[in-house]
Amino acid sequence: MIKVTCALIVDEQDRVLAAQRSKKMSLPLKWEFPGGKIEPNETAENCLVREIKEELNIEVQISKELPSNIHTYPKMTIELIPFICKHINGDIILREHANFQWLCKNELLALDWADADVPIVYRYLKP
Repeated sequence: MIKVTCALIVDEQDRVLAAQRSKKMSLPLKWEFPGGKIEPNETAENCLVREIKEELNIEVQISKELPSNIHTYPKMTIELIPFICKHINGDIILREHANFQWLCKNELLALDWADADVPIVYRYLKP
């Protein structure tokens, strides 16, 4: 099982950042919460901060961890570990993704999410 982090980055207007995977990535053009694989001897929190800086050129501060989701894709099983974060520094530069959007909660379900992210969206939307 591959452990992967993801960030639900929330701005001052309570909008959440969604990132669209590029055509070159697995699950092309699906939407996801950005993040990445935890390296050996790395904490989930350190992984998330590193991956967001690498992928989006921004710094985030973690506010809260949400329950993880285990999902089996045809070629691998991942444990997706979500964190609610706030953007603290930098301007977004897409280094891997095709696109991004800041969305209100009521807009999140309109996107074509990667399967592992779908339960994370629903958990986030629960009051």
